[in-house]
Formats: sequence, structure tokens, C-alpha cells
Amino acid sequence: MKKKIAKQLRQRKRKIRNRLDKRTIPEHLGPMLNPGNIHYEISDRNHGVLYGGIGAVQMLVKQLRLDEAINRHLRLFKLHNPYFESDHVLNIAYNILCNGECLEDIERLRNDDVYLDAVGADRIPDPTTAGDFCRRFAVEHVEILQEIINEIRLKVWSQQGPEFFAEAVIDADGTIAETTGECKEGMDISYKGTWGYSVVAD
Repeated sequence: MKKKIAKQLRQRKRKIRNRLDKRTIPEHLGPMLNPGNIHYEISDRNHGVLYGGIGAVQMLVKQLRLDEAINRHLRLFKLHNPYFESDHVLNIAYNILCNGECLEDIERLRNDDVYLDAVGADRIPDPTTAGDFCRRFAVEHVEILQEIINEIRLKVWSQQGPEFFAEAVIDADGTIAETTGECKEGMDISYKGTWGYSVVAD
């Protein structure tokens, strides 16, 4: 990080600490949330993106060559006109990372020039094209994609130091199997109000 940027970040953190200091008395008496006179401007040089981390994710993909691995092993197209398999896979994954809940939310990203600049794309597949890509998938294609991810995961692990492998933590999530008989031993109620059993590892 450049010294100038580090200094600016320290100054901003100091300013926030001063604003949140309990000993600081507000200049005005009344509610804190006080709508002011706000003006909106469009900058010619500076642009902001809501999902700032997407640029770092794109750099990670390039560093690990995940896109190259997808295009090498996952072959669904005879011609790339203009998108490659990696364009579609990453497009759907990035949509989720950017709070997308369905393929239609990709349209929002397609019309965000700052997002397109962040991922280094002139354009990305639209929701309809993304849906057509998903329909090409068969079971073997899902398995190939999983193997690609496993291959890249090994590459990430190989960059870790010995201390990384000293301890392994398995994070497991249980599912309650709903059944009847509230008085049976081991039965409990979930936050949704359903009675059942949950498999919990000791």
C-alpha cells in the first residue's frame, strides 16, 4: 500500500474515532439522524462500485488460473461466440457474490460500467444466455467442474506454510428431520416450530 493512501486511511479512522467518542457532545440538540441539504454529482474521473471486493476476486482467479482450467477441461461449446465456458461460470458465481439471487439479477451487473471495468470485461452474458448455458449441463459436466475446483484448491493449499496443516476444522451443518411425537427422547423443536431430530457430532 502506498504511504499516501495509508496516511489517508489513518486520518479517516482517527476522524471516525473522534466522532464516536462518548465524551464528544453534539453541537445541536435533537435527533441524530437529521436530513441535510444533499447534492448529487457525477464525476468524470472517479467511479465507485458497490462490490469493491470483486476486483480482488478477479485478481485471485487470474493468479490461480481458474479461468484457464475451466476452459481447458469443461468443453460445452463448439465455437466461442464470443463467450468462453469460464465467462459463463464466473459470471454466475460473481452474480452471487454481488448479492444476486437469480439469473435475472445479472442484468443489473451488465448495465454497471464500473463493475464491467472491475472484472475487465467489455460485456458479460445476459440472463437468457446464462440460462441457456446452464441447460447444457449434464451430470458429468457438474462433476468436471467440481474436479476443476478441487484441482485449484490443491494449488491454494500448496502455497500455505506447514503451520496451516497443523489442525483441520470441519464445519458441518445439521438438518432437522421433522417427525411426530414431541415426548420422545432426544426430540426437540426448531426455531421454525417443527419437532424432530438433528444429527449432532460429539
